[in-house]
Amino acid sequence: MYRPILLIAVLVIATTFAHAQVKTVPEYIEQVKALTNRSHIQAANDYLDRNHESIMREWIAITEINAPSGQEQPRAKYIESLLRKYHLDDIHYDSTGNLIAVRKGTGGGPVIVFDAHLDTVFQPGLQIKATIRDGKIYAPGIGDDTRNIEALLATIRALNEAKIKTKGDLVFVFTVQEETTMNGAKAFVGENKGKIDQYIALDGGYEGFTYAGIGINWYRHHFIGPGGHTRSQTPPYSASLPLARAIDRIYQLKVPTRPPSNLNIGMLGGSEVVNAKASDAWFTVDLRSTSNEVIADLAKQIKMILDEEAARVGMEVKTDVISTSPAATIPGHRESYLVRISEAVHRVMGFDPPIGNAGSNNSSAALLAGISSISTGAGPCDGAHSLAENCEIEPLYKGIKKILLLEVALAGGE
Repeated sequence: MYRPILLIAVLVIATTFAHAQVKTVPEYIEQVKALTNRSHIQAANDYLDRNHESIMREWIAITEINAPSGQEQPRAKYIESLLRKYHLDDIHYDSTGNLIAVRKGTGGGPVIVFDAHLDTVFQPGLQIKATIRDGKIYAPGIGDDTRNIEALLATIRALNEAKIKTKGDLVFVFTVQEETTMNGAKAFVGENKGKIDQYIALDGGYEGFTYAGIGINWYRHHFIGPGGHTRSQTPPYSASLPLARAIDRIYQLKVPTRPPSNLNIGMLGGSEVVNAKASDAWFTVDLRSTSNEVIADLAKQIKMILDEEAARVGMEVKTDVISTSPAATIPGHRESYLVRISEAVHRVMGFDPPIGNAGSNNSSAALLAGISSISTGAGPCDGAHSLAENCEIEPLYKGIKKILLLEVALAGGE
Protein backbone atom coordinates (compact mmCIF):
# COMPACT_ATOMS: atom_id res chain seq x y z
CA MET A 1 0.00 0.00 0.00
CA TYR A 2 3.02 2.28 0.26
CA ARG A 3 4.23 1.65 -3.28
CA PRO A 4 2.40 4.59 -4.99
CA ILE A 5 3.88 7.03 -2.45
CA LEU A 6 7.31 5.46 -2.86
CA LEU A 7 7.03 5.69 -6.64
CA ILE A 8 6.06 9.37 -6.47
CA ALA A 9 9.00 10.06 -4.17
CA VAL A 10 11.39 8.30 -6.55
CA LEU A 11 10.04 10.29 -9.51
CA VAL A 12 10.40 13.57 -7.63
CA ILE A 13 13.98 12.74 -6.62
CA ALA A 14 14.84 11.63 -10.17
CA THR A 15 13.33 14.77 -11.67
CA THR A 16 15.14 17.00 -9.19
CA PHE A 17 18.41 15.18 -9.89
CA ALA A 18 17.95 15.51 -13.66
CA HIS A 19 17.35 19.25 -13.38
CA ALA A 20 20.38 19.58 -11.12
CA GLN A 21 22.57 18.13 -13.86
CA VAL A 22 21.76 21.03 -16.22
CA LYS A 23 23.96 24.00 -15.40
CA THR A 24 23.19 27.63 -16.02
CA VAL A 25 24.25 29.29 -19.28
CA PRO A 26 26.99 31.33 -17.52
CA GLU A 27 28.42 28.09 -16.10
CA TYR A 28 28.45 26.55 -19.56
CA ILE A 29 30.07 29.68 -20.95
CA GLU A 30 33.00 29.20 -18.56
CA GLN A 31 33.17 25.54 -19.55
CA VAL A 32 33.22 26.36 -23.27
CA LYS A 33 35.79 29.14 -22.79
CA ALA A 34 38.09 26.64 -21.11
CA LEU A 35 37.59 24.33 -24.08
CA THR A 36 38.57 27.03 -26.58
CA ASN A 37 41.82 27.61 -24.70
CA ARG A 38 42.96 24.05 -25.25
CA SER A 39 45.80 23.66 -27.71
CA HIS A 40 44.00 21.14 -29.91
CA ILE A 41 41.03 23.48 -30.49
CA GLN A 42 43.44 26.27 -31.37
CA ALA A 43 45.23 23.90 -33.77
CA ALA A 44 41.93 23.04 -35.45
CA ASN A 45 41.08 26.72 -35.85
CA ASP A 46 44.55 27.41 -37.24
CA TYR A 47 43.99 24.69 -39.82
CA LEU A 48 40.72 26.33 -40.88
CA ASP A 49 42.42 29.74 -41.11
CA ARG A 50 45.10 28.33 -43.42
CA ASN A 51 42.59 26.72 -45.75
CA HIS A 52 40.09 29.43 -46.63
CA GLU A 53 40.71 29.13 -50.37
CA SER A 54 40.38 25.34 -50.52
CA ILE A 55 37.22 25.47 -48.39
CA MET A 56 35.69 28.01 -50.75
CA ARG A 57 36.64 25.99 -53.85
CA GLU A 58 35.11 22.83 -52.42
CA TRP A 59 31.97 24.72 -51.35
CA ILE A 60 31.52 25.93 -54.92
CA ALA A 61 32.24 22.51 -56.42
CA ILE A 62 29.52 20.88 -54.31
CA THR A 63 27.04 23.63 -55.13
CA GLU A 64 27.59 23.25 -58.88
CA ILE A 65 26.42 19.62 -58.72
CA ASN A 66 22.67 20.08 -58.99
CA ALA A 67 20.73 17.92 -56.52
CA PRO A 68 16.96 18.19 -56.96
CA SER A 69 15.04 16.60 -54.11
CA GLY A 70 14.90 12.87 -54.79
CA GLN A 71 17.82 13.07 -57.22
CA GLU A 72 20.71 13.67 -54.83
CA GLN A 73 22.93 10.75 -55.88
CA PRO A 74 25.53 12.64 -57.99
CA ARG A 75 26.17 15.12 -55.19
CA ALA A 76 26.19 12.32 -52.60
CA LYS A 77 28.74 10.33 -54.60
CA TYR A 78 31.03 13.35 -54.83
CA ILE A 79 30.83 13.95 -51.08
CA GLU A 80 31.40 10.23 -50.44
CA SER A 81 34.61 10.44 -52.50
CA LEU A 82 35.82 13.20 -50.16
CA LEU A 83 34.82 11.36 -46.99
CA ARG A 84 36.75 8.26 -48.11
CA LYS A 85 39.97 10.27 -47.69
CA TYR A 86 39.28 11.16 -44.05
CA HIS A 87 39.92 7.76 -42.39
CA LEU A 88 36.54 7.68 -40.72
CA ASP A 89 35.27 4.60 -38.91
CA ASP A 90 32.20 3.98 -41.05
CA ILE A 91 30.83 5.41 -44.29
CA HIS A 92 27.64 4.00 -45.78
CA TYR A 93 24.23 4.74 -47.29
CA ASP A 94 21.04 3.80 -45.49
CA SER A 95 17.85 2.43 -47.04
CA THR A 96 16.59 5.92 -47.96
CA GLY A 97 19.80 7.12 -49.61
CA ASN A 98 21.19 9.20 -46.74
CA LEU A 99 24.99 9.28 -46.73
CA ILE A 100 26.29 8.56 -43.22
CA ALA A 101 29.82 8.97 -41.88
CA VAL A 102 30.82 8.05 -38.32
CA ARG A 103 33.78 9.36 -36.35
CA LYS A 104 33.91 7.06 -33.35
CA GLY A 105 34.65 8.38 -29.89
CA THR A 106 36.93 6.84 -27.31
CA GLY A 107 33.95 5.66 -25.29
CA GLY A 108 31.75 6.80 -22.44
CA GLY A 109 30.27 9.76 -24.32
CA PRO A 110 27.01 10.57 -26.08
CA VAL A 111 26.10 9.96 -29.71
CA ILE A 112 25.79 13.32 -31.46
CA VAL A 113 24.26 13.61 -34.92
CA PHE A 114 25.05 16.51 -37.24
CA ASP A 115 22.77 16.69 -40.27
CA ALA A 116 23.13 18.73 -43.47
CA HIS A 117 20.76 18.02 -46.34
CA LEU A 118 21.88 17.20 -49.87
CA ASP A 119 18.86 18.27 -51.88
CA THR A 120 17.77 21.56 -53.45
CA VAL A 121 14.47 22.93 -54.71
CA PHE A 122 15.71 23.48 -58.29
CA GLN A 123 14.62 21.60 -61.39
CA PRO A 124 16.59 18.73 -62.93
CA GLY A 125 18.98 19.80 -65.66
CA LEU A 126 19.68 23.23 -64.20
CA GLN A 127 23.26 24.21 -64.99
CA ILE A 128 24.73 25.92 -61.92
CA LYS A 129 27.73 28.19 -62.15
CA ALA A 130 28.79 30.10 -59.05
CA THR A 131 30.00 33.68 -59.35
CA ILE A 132 31.88 35.80 -56.80
CA ARG A 133 31.44 39.54 -56.38
CA ASP A 134 31.48 42.03 -53.54
CA GLY A 135 32.52 39.43 -50.97
CA LYS A 136 29.65 37.08 -51.77
CA ILE A 137 29.13 33.86 -53.71
CA TYR A 138 26.04 33.73 -55.93
CA ALA A 139 24.55 30.39 -56.99
CA PRO A 140 21.28 28.48 -56.57
CA GLY A 141 21.68 26.32 -53.46
CA ILE A 142 24.90 27.99 -52.27
CA GLY A 143 23.32 28.52 -48.87
CA ASP A 144 20.56 25.95 -48.70
CA ASP A 145 22.30 23.75 -47.89
CA THR A 146 25.83 23.46 -49.29
CA ARG A 147 27.28 25.99 -46.84
CA ASN A 148 26.46 23.50 -44.10
CA ILE A 149 27.60 20.46 -46.06
CA GLU A 150 30.96 22.16 -46.51
CA ALA A 151 31.01 23.14 -42.84
CA LEU A 152 30.74 19.48 -41.83
CA LEU A 153 33.44 18.40 -44.27
CA ALA A 154 35.78 21.17 -43.11
CA THR A 155 35.25 20.35 -39.43
CA ILE A 156 36.03 16.68 -40.01
CA ARG A 157 39.32 17.64 -41.64
CA ALA A 158 40.09 20.10 -38.83
CA LEU A 159 39.34 17.51 -36.14
CA ASN A 160 41.65 15.06 -37.85
CA GLU A 161 44.40 17.60 -38.48
CA ALA A 162 44.41 18.66 -34.82
CA LYS A 163 44.13 15.01 -33.68
CA ILE A 164 41.09 15.85 -31.57
CA LYS A 165 39.47 12.91 -29.84
CA THR A 166 35.98 12.94 -28.40
CA LYS A 167 34.42 10.62 -25.86
CA GLY A 168 31.19 10.39 -27.82
CA ASP A 169 30.57 9.39 -31.42
CA LEU A 170 30.08 12.11 -34.02
CA VAL A 171 27.65 10.94 -36.70
CA PHE A 172 27.56 13.08 -39.84
CA VAL A 173 24.40 12.54 -41.89
CA PHE A 174 23.95 14.01 -45.36
CA THR A 175 20.22 13.63 -45.78
CA VAL A 176 17.93 13.38 -48.80
CA GLN A 177 14.50 14.89 -49.51
CA GLU A 178 14.54 17.58 -46.84
CA GLU A 179 12.99 20.13 -49.20
CA THR A 180 9.97 17.96 -50.02
CA THR A 181 9.02 15.49 -47.29
CA MET A 182 11.92 15.28 -44.80
CA ASN A 183 11.79 11.55 -45.57
CA GLY A 184 15.55 11.21 -45.23
CA ALA A 185 15.65 12.52 -41.69
CA LYS A 186 12.45 10.73 -40.71
CA ALA A 187 13.85 7.41 -41.92
CA PHE A 188 17.22 7.94 -40.23
CA VAL A 189 15.61 8.88 -36.92
CA GLY A 190 13.16 5.98 -37.18
CA GLU A 191 15.95 3.48 -37.77
CA ASN A 192 18.20 4.88 -35.02
CA LYS A 193 15.84 6.08 -32.33
CA GLY A 194 17.22 5.09 -28.95
CA LYS A 195 20.81 5.40 -30.19
CA ILE A 196 20.89 9.20 -30.59
CA ASP A 197 21.51 11.56 -27.67
CA GLN A 198 21.40 14.91 -29.48
CA TYR A 199 20.56 15.88 -33.06
CA ILE A 200 21.79 19.09 -34.68
CA ALA A 201 20.31 20.04 -38.04
CA LEU A 202 22.48 22.49 -39.98
CA ASP A 203 20.07 24.32 -42.24
CA GLY A 204 20.00 28.08 -42.29
CA GLY A 205 20.90 30.08 -39.24
CA TYR A 206 24.21 31.66 -38.25
CA GLU A 207 24.06 33.95 -35.24
CA GLY A 208 21.39 31.93 -33.43
CA PHE A 209 19.41 28.71 -33.46
CA THR A 210 15.97 27.17 -32.99
CA TYR A 211 14.97 24.53 -30.46
CA ALA A 212 11.49 23.59 -31.72
CA GLY A 213 9.90 22.97 -35.09
CA ILE A 214 7.07 24.73 -36.80
CA GLY A 215 4.13 22.61 -37.98
CA ILE A 216 3.83 22.32 -41.76
CA ASN A 217 0.84 20.99 -43.71
CA TRP A 218 0.79 20.86 -47.52
CA TYR A 219 -2.39 20.41 -49.58
CA ARG A 220 -3.36 20.30 -53.24
CA HIS A 221 -6.96 21.47 -53.73
CA HIS A 222 -8.85 20.67 -56.96
CA PHE A 223 -12.00 22.14 -58.45
CA ILE A 224 -13.57 19.50 -60.72
CA GLY A 225 -15.94 20.61 -63.50
CA PRO A 226 -17.19 19.50 -66.96
CA GLY A 227 -14.56 21.36 -68.96
CA GLY A 228 -15.15 22.11 -72.65
CA HIS A 229 -13.95 24.21 -75.57
CA THR A 230 -13.39 27.95 -75.27
CA ARG A 231 -16.53 28.48 -77.41
CA SER A 232 -18.72 26.07 -75.44
CA GLN A 233 -21.74 27.46 -73.61
CA THR A 234 -21.02 29.29 -70.35
CA PRO A 235 -22.04 28.07 -67.85
CA PRO A 236 -20.56 25.51 -67.46
CA TYR A 237 -17.60 27.60 -66.39
CA SER A 238 -13.94 26.74 -66.45
CA ALA A 239 -12.79 25.30 -63.12
CA SER A 240 -10.28 28.14 -63.04
CA LEU A 241 -13.09 30.54 -62.07
CA PRO A 242 -13.83 29.11 -58.59
CA LEU A 243 -10.09 28.60 -58.18
CA ALA A 244 -9.43 32.31 -58.72
CA ARG A 245 -12.23 33.34 -56.39
CA ALA A 246 -11.09 30.91 -53.69
CA ILE A 247 -7.48 32.09 -53.84
CA ASP A 248 -8.56 35.70 -53.47
CA ARG A 249 -10.62 34.85 -50.40
CA ILE A 250 -7.94 32.64 -48.85
CA TYR A 251 -5.40 35.44 -49.04
CA GLN A 252 -7.83 37.64 -47.10
CA LEU A 253 -7.83 35.26 -44.13
CA LYS A 254 -6.30 36.62 -40.97
CA VAL A 255 -3.13 34.63 -40.28
CA PRO A 256 -1.83 35.00 -36.72
CA THR A 257 1.62 36.40 -36.09
CA ARG A 258 1.51 35.17 -32.49
CA PRO A 259 2.05 32.28 -32.52
CA PRO A 260 4.20 32.59 -35.68
CA SER A 261 2.11 31.35 -38.61
CA ASN A 262 2.22 31.50 -42.41
CA LEU A 263 0.06 30.72 -45.42
CA ASN A 264 1.24 30.42 -49.01
CA ILE A 265 -0.29 29.36 -52.32
CA GLY A 266 2.70 28.25 -54.35
CA MET A 267 1.58 26.18 -57.34
CA LEU A 268 -1.31 26.41 -59.81
CA GLY A 269 -2.55 24.17 -62.60
CA GLY A 270 -5.43 23.95 -65.07
CA SER A 271 -5.99 23.09 -68.70
CA GLU A 272 -3.25 21.55 -70.77
CA VAL A 273 -4.08 23.74 -73.79
CA VAL A 274 -5.05 27.37 -74.31
CA ASN A 275 -8.42 26.73 -75.95
CA ALA A 276 -9.99 24.53 -73.28
CA LYS A 277 -11.95 25.24 -70.14
CA ALA A 278 -10.27 23.58 -67.19
CA SER A 279 -12.03 20.45 -65.98
CA ASP A 280 -9.52 20.16 -63.14
CA ALA A 281 -8.06 23.40 -61.78
CA TRP A 282 -5.83 23.04 -58.76
CA PHE A 283 -3.57 24.94 -56.40
CA THR A 284 -1.36 24.11 -53.46
CA VAL A 285 -1.53 25.51 -49.94
CA ASP A 286 1.36 25.58 -47.47
CA LEU A 287 0.19 26.16 -43.87
CA ARG A 288 2.76 26.73 -41.12
CA SER A 289 2.49 27.53 -37.43
CA THR A 290 4.05 26.73 -34.09
CA SER A 291 0.48 25.90 -33.02
CA ASN A 292 -1.24 22.80 -34.37
CA GLU A 293 -4.55 24.39 -33.42
CA VAL A 294 -3.90 27.39 -35.69
CA ILE A 295 -3.12 25.08 -38.61
CA ALA A 296 -6.33 23.13 -38.01
CA ASP A 297 -8.38 26.33 -37.82
CA LEU A 298 -6.91 27.75 -41.05
CA ALA A 299 -7.49 24.43 -42.81
CA LYS A 300 -11.11 24.49 -41.66
CA GLN A 301 -11.64 28.04 -42.95
CA ILE A 302 -10.06 27.16 -46.30
CA LYS A 303 -12.35 24.13 -46.66
CA MET A 304 -15.38 26.31 -46.08
CA ILE A 305 -14.23 28.72 -48.80
CA LEU A 306 -13.61 25.86 -51.23
CA ASP A 307 -17.02 24.31 -50.60
CA GLU A 308 -18.80 27.65 -51.04
CA GLU A 309 -17.03 28.52 -54.30
CA ALA A 310 -17.59 25.05 -55.73
CA ALA A 311 -21.30 25.15 -54.88
CA ARG A 312 -21.56 28.61 -56.46
CA VAL A 313 -20.75 27.13 -59.91
CA GLY A 314 -22.00 23.58 -59.43
CA MET A 315 -18.61 21.89 -59.22
CA GLU A 316 -16.89 19.51 -56.85
CA VAL A 317 -13.85 19.88 -54.61
CA LYS A 318 -11.15 17.27 -54.15
CA THR A 319 -8.29 17.72 -51.68
CA ASP A 320 -5.02 15.80 -51.67
CA VAL A 321 -2.98 15.95 -48.50
CA ILE A 322 0.62 16.12 -49.77
CA SER A 323 2.25 15.95 -46.37
CA THR A 324 1.67 16.81 -42.73
CA SER A 325 4.23 17.52 -40.04
CA PRO A 326 2.89 18.72 -36.69
CA ALA A 327 4.59 21.39 -34.63
CA ALA A 328 7.54 19.68 -32.95
CA THR A 329 8.09 20.62 -29.33
CA ILE A 330 9.52 18.95 -26.24
CA PRO A 331 8.18 20.35 -22.94
CA GLY A 332 10.90 22.23 -21.09
CA HIS A 333 13.33 21.96 -23.98
CA ARG A 334 14.20 25.66 -23.83
CA GLU A 335 15.97 24.96 -20.52
CA SER A 336 17.57 21.69 -21.62
CA TYR A 337 21.27 20.82 -21.62
CA LEU A 338 21.51 21.00 -25.43
CA VAL A 339 19.87 24.41 -25.69
CA ARG A 340 21.86 25.93 -22.84
CA ILE A 341 25.25 24.66 -23.98
CA SER A 342 24.43 25.67 -27.56
CA GLU A 343 23.67 29.17 -26.31
CA ALA A 344 27.00 29.15 -24.46
CA VAL A 345 28.87 28.13 -27.62
CA HIS A 346 27.24 30.93 -29.61
CA ARG A 347 28.05 33.50 -26.93
CA VAL A 348 31.67 32.38 -26.63
CA MET A 349 31.90 32.77 -30.42
CA GLY A 350 30.82 36.40 -30.01
CA PHE A 351 27.16 36.13 -30.99
CA ASP A 352 24.14 37.48 -29.11
CA PRO A 353 22.03 34.60 -30.37
CA PRO A 354 18.38 34.87 -31.29
CA ILE A 355 16.86 31.64 -29.99
CA GLY A 356 13.50 30.68 -31.50
CA ASN A 357 10.90 27.93 -31.60
CA ALA A 358 9.92 28.08 -35.28
CA GLY A 359 12.48 25.93 -37.06
CA SER A 360 11.53 24.43 -40.41
CA ASN A 361 13.97 21.65 -41.19
CA ASN A 362 15.10 18.13 -40.28
CA SER A 363 15.32 19.03 -36.59
CA SER A 364 11.56 18.45 -36.43
CA ALA A 365 11.98 14.76 -37.26
CA ALA A 366 14.19 14.34 -34.20
CA LEU A 367 12.01 16.46 -31.91
CA LEU A 368 8.88 14.54 -32.89
CA ALA A 369 10.70 11.36 -31.87
CA GLY A 370 11.51 12.89 -28.48
CA ILE A 371 15.19 13.49 -29.28
CA SER A 372 16.71 16.74 -28.03
CA SER A 373 17.50 18.77 -31.15
CA ILE A 374 18.36 22.24 -32.42
CA SER A 375 18.89 23.76 -35.84
CA THR A 376 21.55 26.30 -36.70
CA GLY A 377 23.95 27.06 -39.52
CA ALA A 378 27.41 28.10 -40.62
CA GLY A 379 26.93 31.41 -42.41
CA PRO A 380 24.61 34.27 -43.41
CA CYS A 381 22.87 33.93 -46.77
CA ASP A 382 20.04 35.58 -48.71
CA GLY A 383 17.61 34.62 -51.47
CA ALA A 384 17.04 31.02 -50.44
CA HIS A 385 15.15 28.92 -53.01
CA SER A 386 15.81 31.49 -55.76
CA LEU A 387 18.25 31.70 -58.65
CA ALA A 388 19.72 34.79 -56.96
CA GLU A 389 20.67 32.91 -53.77
CA ASN A 390 23.91 34.19 -52.26
CA CYS A 391 26.13 33.91 -49.18
CA GLU A 392 28.74 36.11 -47.57
CA ILE A 393 32.13 34.42 -47.81
CA GLU A 394 34.14 35.54 -44.77
CA PRO A 395 31.53 34.77 -42.09
CA LEU A 396 31.44 31.13 -43.23
CA TYR A 397 34.85 30.50 -41.71
CA LYS A 398 33.70 31.77 -38.33
CA GLY A 399 30.57 29.67 -38.71
CA ILE A 400 32.65 26.55 -39.35
CA LYS A 401 34.61 27.24 -36.16
CA LYS A 402 31.30 27.56 -34.30
CA ILE A 403 30.15 24.18 -35.62
CA LEU A 404 33.46 22.58 -34.67
CA LEU A 405 33.25 23.99 -31.14
CA LEU A 406 29.69 22.69 -30.85
CA GLU A 407 30.80 19.24 -32.01
CA VAL A 408 33.58 19.01 -29.42
CA ALA A 409 31.54 20.54 -26.61
CA LEU A 410 28.66 18.09 -27.14
CA ALA A 411 30.71 14.97 -27.83
CA GLY A 412 33.10 15.61 -24.94
CA GLY A 413 36.50 16.67 -26.19
CA GLU A 414 39.44 14.99 -24.53
